[in-house]
Amino acid sequence: MKGRRQTALLELVDREALHSQEELRRRLQQRGFEATQATISRDIKDLGLVKRGGDGAYQRPGVELPNPQTALAALERATADYLRRVERVQQLVVIRTGVGQAQPLAIALDRAQLQETVGTIAGDDTILVVARGARGAAALVKRLKDYSSE
Repeated sequence: MKGRRQTALLELVDREALHSQEELRRRLQQRGFEATQATISRDIKDLGLVKRGGDGAYQRPGVELPNPQTALAALERATADYLRRVERVQQLVVIRTGVGQAQPLAIALDRAQLQETVGTIAGDDTILVVARGARGAAALVKRLKDYSSE
């Protein structure tokens, strides 16, 4: 249980800007992990988590947070270069690229850390994006179409 909880904790701090142990506790609880403040404090120590200088959010030691503007600009460029077609199926978004172009676009999507996305799975010329809901999927499709010439 401790290992799974700590893995979930690392996923959370990698994905979101969480500034307090209470925020960490609530997000862990949403994932099905009941933990006290003392447990979270021990996990933070065990994992070596530190607070970022810029905004005070928890992060892994030595991890540089990508500049949000740079990551978004990279996503815009990658979308303009690689996107061929995008369509939504409820909370899923299917992105078509040229052969061998799905990975770089998926990496740009992941690094941009868009609020509407949960994660990506990329093949050779297709990316599956899981959105936070149908609205998030629709917003992502609109955003990607705006970035591209589609």
